[in-house]
Amino acid sequence: MESMSDVLRSMSSPALRRRSRDLEQELLNHPLVLRLREEHPELGESRLRLHLPRLYQMVEERRHCDNCPGLDRCPNDFPGHYSKLTVETAGGQPDLYERKTACPLQIARDNQERIRRRIRSFYVDERLLNEGYDEIDIMGKDPRRALAVKRLFHYIDQVKREGLPTKGLYLYGSFGTGKTFLMCYLLHELAIAGHTGVIVYMPDFMEDLKSMMTDGQRLKEMVDTLKTCDLLIFDDIGAENLNPWARDHVLGAILNYRMNRKPTFYTSNYPLEGLEKHLSFTSKDGEEVYKGQRLMDRITPYVDVIPLFGENQRKTNY
Repeated sequence: MESMSDVLRSMSSPALRRRSRDLEQELLNHPLVLRLREEHPELGESRLRLHLPRLYQMVEERRHCDNCPGLDRCPNDFPGHYSKLTVETAGGQPDLYERKTACPLQIARDNQERIRRRIRSFYVDERLLNEGYDEIDIMGKDPRRALAVKRLFHYIDQVKREGLPTKGLYLYGSFGTGKTFLMCYLLHELAIAGHTGVIVYMPDFMEDLKSMMTDGQRLKEMVDTLKTCDLLIFDDIGAENLNPWARDHVLGAILNYRMNRKPTFYTSNYPLEGLEKHLSFTSKDGEEVYKGQRLMDRITPYVDVIPLFGENQRKTNY
């Protein structure tokens, strides 16, 4: 279909005026326009003719959608949207009004962006959060981890039905069995349900805390974020090098705030007994059993423990 503006610019030629009338008639007989006229018989043809540019835009943009080249190459005036015409009565006279309506691809992208904004990651590969998940693939990767995966699915379903509990999960197992991947899946699914979440890779987090010791504002913002998010995941806890200040005044303060308020989740190579030994030792003060036990009092009662068995999957996607 020719551009309406091109036709209107050439009205001085009799032949082109005929083409203009043909184009106008073609437009008024387009299936989309005929459907509009059928749904709104109160809208007379004279009123439709006043809005030929809007009718033209609706038809052209719908044609673009029918031959969609993808969201990033959308040719419509407002990419990711098409013109939708509605009929409303103002002053006793029905008239046409244009609304820009998001297409399914734009809606899907907006939904993913809203989900992404609910999740923050520190020192964790964000591809784990953004690439999507296939539940059948998750279950089928290794039959030996099926029980752990089912318990994770049950937790997600329960939160969706009943809201956030105060208890989180402690997922432990050997290297490469998919602990981080499964926790990212949990975070993604519960972000879809509207919850905010943060995942923190503990070895890098503890190293970065050293630089935050002299930046009080940055430290406060980080700690407040970890305290108040709906879901907090400490990934690979037990692999970090601890110092007394980070353990007692940062990690301890975060866990002290969250207990009985919001769930905290953990992945680790250690069972809880091994984690307690790890938390009892710092490079500066050596073994401090009491301080390790004190921290475990803020972890153990607030998690359900899930062992994860299976082969090292790092040779695949994670």
